[in-house]
Amino acid sequence: MDRPTITSTATSPTALQTLRPGTSASSWGFRLPILQGGTFAFLAPSLAMLSLPAWKCPEWTLNATQVNVSSPEFTEEWQKRIRELQGAIMVASCVQIIVGFSGLIGFLMRFIGPLTIAPTISLVALPLFDSAGNDAGIHWGISAMTIFLIVLFSQYLKNVQVPVPVYGQVKKCHVSKLYLFQIFPVLLGLSISWILCYVLTVTNAFPSSPSAYGYLARTDTKGSVLSQAPWFRVPYPGQWGLPTISLAGVFGIIAGVISSMVESVGDYYACARLVGAPPPPKHAINRGIGIEGLGCLLAGAWGTGNGTTSYSENVGALGITRVGSRMVIIAAGCVLILMGIFGKIGAAFATIPSPVIGGMFLVMFGVITAVGISNLQYVDMNSSRNLFVFGFSIYSGLTIPNWVNKNPERIQTGILQLDQVVQVLLTTGMFVGGFLGFLLDNTIPGSQEERGLVAWSQIHEDSEEALDVLEVYNFPFGIGTKFCAASWLRYIPFWPKPESGGEAVEREPHLPEENGHASLGAKDKVDIETRM
Repeated sequence: MDRPTITSTATSPTALQTLRPGTSASSWGFRLPILQGGTFAFLAPSLAMLSLPAWKCPEWTLNATQVNVSSPEFTEEWQKRIRELQGAIMVASCVQIIVGFSGLIGFLMRFIGPLTIAPTISLVALPLFDSAGNDAGIHWGISAMTIFLIVLFSQYLKNVQVPVPVYGQVKKCHVSKLYLFQIFPVLLGLSISWILCYVLTVTNAFPSSPSAYGYLARTDTKGSVLSQAPWFRVPYPGQWGLPTISLAGVFGIIAGVISSMVESVGDYYACARLVGAPPPPKHAINRGIGIEGLGCLLAGAWGTGNGTTSYSENVGALGITRVGSRMVIIAAGCVLILMGIFGKIGAAFATIPSPVIGGMFLVMFGVITAVGISNLQYVDMNSSRNLFVFGFSIYSGLTIPNWVNKNPERIQTGILQLDQVVQVLLTTGMFVGGFLGFLLDNTIPGSQEERGLVAWSQIHEDSEEALDVLEVYNFPFGIGTKFCAASWLRYIPFWPKPESGGEAVEREPHLPEENGHASLGAKDKVDIETRM
């Protein structure tokens, strides 16, 4: 069933994590410049939930060219599925809020190592190969061109500097050289392919018959979505109706929440390293995960059909752009909110042809898989123990969901709700692989060094020894140091610990010296922020 365009202000959790009121570098979340947005981790459990017999799309909705998307019958079909996702996301996000603010995530980190994280993150993308292949197969020529452009820009032209006119408060109007291809490889590749598809549509180079190969590469197949979208619309909670809740959906999304939390913790450490901040202490991790759970709750209430998490792509962009200011991220969050309010902008993205999306997915899902596997750099992969744990976990995460999808009738416990829960969990690859990796890594004998926990724990120890932790991770307005500094508050899991460092001095984190380039000074930072 063709999915409608949903606009929302769900990206506002970015502001919750990084916002600084007034002129003080303050926030209530993780406090580093990290972007929040929709997560792939919820995609697999959502698809698993919607594949249950109760939620399979009716036959009459399967042909998008013959469906009246404005009819009340079709509207009710997709809205009741969104309501089911809403309820599952909102309940699962409460679990994430509890795990974060209770300090449970900080406690569990001692049991979660690279052999748990690697299969979990890799299996976010690996099971989606079929979906990516189907989209790309609509027109392999367009998909191949999209892949070629993204690879060309991100790998071959990434060190090419492009002269760009900029305006700065110091140098005023001048020309500056930027690594444009390195910063926007996906955006440039997608935009060029999109424009080409529009040209080929206008010139009728693509077939006009809905049954012909390549028809869905046209940009006018969803023209009604753009014409019917309002120019201005403020999303609001419950806009699709009262959310519904099922046990199977909640447990499935919780599996996605666990994967999202594991990925976010890794992003926190990477972000801190790139901006020159000390490694995040446990109270900052607890607070960051709790705020992400609050963001998921808001996204569910607004009916986005997805949750929010930290963007790994944004963390990589910090090292590329050399901009470590929170104000840039706050500005980006405000732009995303405005895009959710102006309906035409969101609807315009619905006209992106499926083969363009498929080509992008082939690249992006491949990178996500590699990011998961890269966690094995801390592990001794010459050990037969580790080879077994990783290999068995990731292969089971592909095999078991595939079998359950083909034989759903074999799961019969006599209790319908339990059958649905088991089916959703066993068809979610990242849950199967992550659970087996966690279980085997913590039960099969192996040394700490062999399991990669020595290098892994060193990161945590560094954060405890840093003297300027409070300068970055303290609450705003002097809360915890000047105000509300009672000794008993240090026992709250997400409260800053005064003994970790001196009194907080509110300032922006500075980028470290890297590759022979000194850290950015105040003048340089102002100039770069003006360009952004």
